[in-house]
Amino acid sequence: MRYTLDEIETFLTVMELGTVTAAAAHMNLSKSVISKRISDLERALQAALFLRNAGRVTPTEAALRLAEQLRPALTALTAATESASWGMDGAAPLRGRLSITAPMSFGTLFLSPILARFALAHPGLELRIDYDDRARDLVRDGFDLAVRIGDSRDNALIGRTLCTDQMIACASPDYLARHGHPATPADLAGHQVLSYSHLPDGQLWQFAKDGKLAPAPVRSCLTLNNGETMRDFALAGLGLAMLPGFIVADPIAAGRLEPVLPGHATRKMPVLALWPPISPMPAKLRTLVDHLALELAGGRPWTDLDG
Repeated sequence: MRYTLDEIETFLTVMELGTVTAAAAHMNLSKSVISKRISDLERALQAALFLRNAGRVTPTEAALRLAEQLRPALTALTAATESASWGMDGAAPLRGRLSITAPMSFGTLFLSPILARFALAHPGLELRIDYDDRARDLVRDGFDLAVRIGDSRDNALIGRTLCTDQMIACASPDYLARHGHPATPADLAGHQVLSYSHLPDGQLWQFAKDGKLAPAPVRSCLTLNNGETMRDFALAGLGLAMLPGFIVADPIAAGRLEPVLPGHATRKMPVLALWPPISPMPAKLRTLVDHLALELAGGRPWTDLDG
């Protein structure tokens, strides 16, 4: 069985991008070269990796299993070679590719300029940035780093806390004028609230009780999948929203939204950098994590609303 690193990298690129055409464009190769590498790898493995039909390729079950095993192996190999080329003094410029995933609203509102400064400082790096409110599987989806808000639910990942944020319950002055201010979390049962499709209401609408966070009774009127959309619906007077401070800081400061139940503590959430356990840690990944931590070392780059 003979196969090359180029064939493995090409196979994983086709798996990630979904088509031979996209892989060829990404690797700056012809489609015929991509197809030949895949065919050579299939011949070496004596297994079909893709089903081909009218120019489209669909990965087989064997391809899915192989990719799951090869991604961390190739990442570790790349990390080892990059660490050697980086040298002990870190004088060599960073090269290679970094794939980053982060929540949509946090990415567009605050993370983009931070990553832009990183890109300017390291022009030899190729950055792939994917903003998505879903928690992506880093290994399966080929990401080097995730920025996530809230406690990590994946114990297999390594994490570093960059800063913290506070959830804030709020509504528009118009909504509160029509429906009144809730005095306790129990009063929320009589109000319209906006739900977040990626988190159950019982985990989103939580307030401190006897030193612990407890869910409040809520009646959802609308379910939305993005924090900025929830903010805009709250601004329109359609209900109460529970949102991170980074999303509602500006409209609260401008008086367009008002905090509700300010005397009842809500959930504090860490802003985390997460990455798969890789040894040695690639210099490019370590430098990115250090950059994020330095940028947020002074705390949240948005208005402190909760004291």
